[in-house]
Amino acid sequence: MKPHLNYSSDDDPAYWDAALETQSRTDWDRFKVTLLKSHLRHAYRASPYYRSSFDAAGVHPDQFKSLDDLRRFPFITKHTLRERQLAVPPFGDLVAVPERDIVYISASSGSTGVPTASPFTQADFDDWIDYEARQFWSSGMRPTDRYCHSLNFSLFIGGPCVLGAQKLGALSIHAGTVPSERLLQILRQFQANILWTTPSYAWYLGETAIKEGIDLKRDLAVRRIFVAGEPGGSVPETRNRIEALWGASVYDYYGLSDIFGSCAGMCEQRNGLHWAEDHIHVEVLDPATGEPVAEGERGELVLTTLKKSARPIIRFRTGDIVSVTSEPCACGRTSLRMHGVHGRLDDMLIIKGVNIFPSDVEAIVRQDHDLTGEYRLVVERIDHLARLTVEIERIHGHNGTDQDLAHRFARRLKSVTGVTAQVAVLPPDSLPRATHKAKRVEDRRRGVWS
Repeated sequence: MKPHLNYSSDDDPAYWDAALETQSRTDWDRFKVTLLKSHLRHAYRASPYYRSSFDAAGVHPDQFKSLDDLRRFPFITKHTLRERQLAVPPFGDLVAVPERDIVYISASSGSTGVPTASPFTQADFDDWIDYEARQFWSSGMRPTDRYCHSLNFSLFIGGPCVLGAQKLGALSIHAGTVPSERLLQILRQFQANILWTTPSYAWYLGETAIKEGIDLKRDLAVRRIFVAGEPGGSVPETRNRIEALWGASVYDYYGLSDIFGSCAGMCEQRNGLHWAEDHIHVEVLDPATGEPVAEGERGELVLTTLKKSARPIIRFRTGDIVSVTSEPCACGRTSLRMHGVHGRLDDMLIIKGVNIFPSDVEAIVRQDHDLTGEYRLVVERIDHLARLTVEIERIHGHNGTDQDLAHRFARRLKSVTGVTAQVAVLPPDSLPRATHKAKRVEDRRRGVWS
């Protein structure tokens, strides 16, 4: 297919590699096989976990000849990463380099409250930032742009993504998660024309601006909004509402801390998210059988790194339900495209861009002996943002106040998961008991993916 690219002769070719990004699917597969042969050997040689895991499964890197052969290798899950990190602190025995070679970590919280660390060597980090720059470029960012990065900067994998914009040459404003009024002031003062945030916050921020008398299209310069952390950016109805509100184009991104920031993102065509296939091999499998689903059908997303040396990720079951296409994009790129995340295998909730599972809450509830151990999560939409209320029960004869119990629980929840929630303390036996499988989540939003 002939590329339809809005690139002039003055554009920097460093972020557009036609030979790589428009190669045939056959060439993509050959390219990935070459990288995987080396990567699997590195994992087996340098990681105690992978050596033991591969041996137990009766497979060896030398047996890998084609991408189909990868299906003989065992899966790993988030539980694997958390379990091995706790067993072999601080990073776990999937790590395949000495600690002196690790220069950066991102992390996500687990149900134990111990952050699951994702380590990077300098080469890993450089690869990541280089890909961020390429992905930003594909979404239309240029060195003349002013980019406002309003994602969390703590251990969140989305924080360093701002360096991709700087590498590309755009003026980068490290706003982080400042209050809405302050962020609007920054956008107005510096006239940033690209903003990165979550879909729900983009909606909320726009509504807040209007309430404060700010004309989004006249007073602000935002014309592109990059979103991540929630599925809304790939939901046409949500994207259309945000675009109408701001007079800006919305581009959806997907990433996870266990690999790196943006693993996939929208080009200017905005017809699905292009995968970083020179860094990641994508499988979409039937969750029950582990067999590949037909192209375009929904299945569980399973990812394998191709280069990341600090901690190789081999056949990681993400729990995300997705569908992909290998049809070339109108932009000319031939990498796999994902049509957003359709859902989760479990009851994961996304509250203001932060993932939380009922099991995360359960671990906290059942550590507190002033509580019965029963709980329920109630999700509502308030001013376009998801609000979580955790209902808990005090035990019979509890001597403290409900207010103190709620404050203590809310602080613990925030510390472990990063989520701020309302907490309702109920009398004993207020919540329904289940004889088989308890329903822990009550989602009161309408037409909202959860």
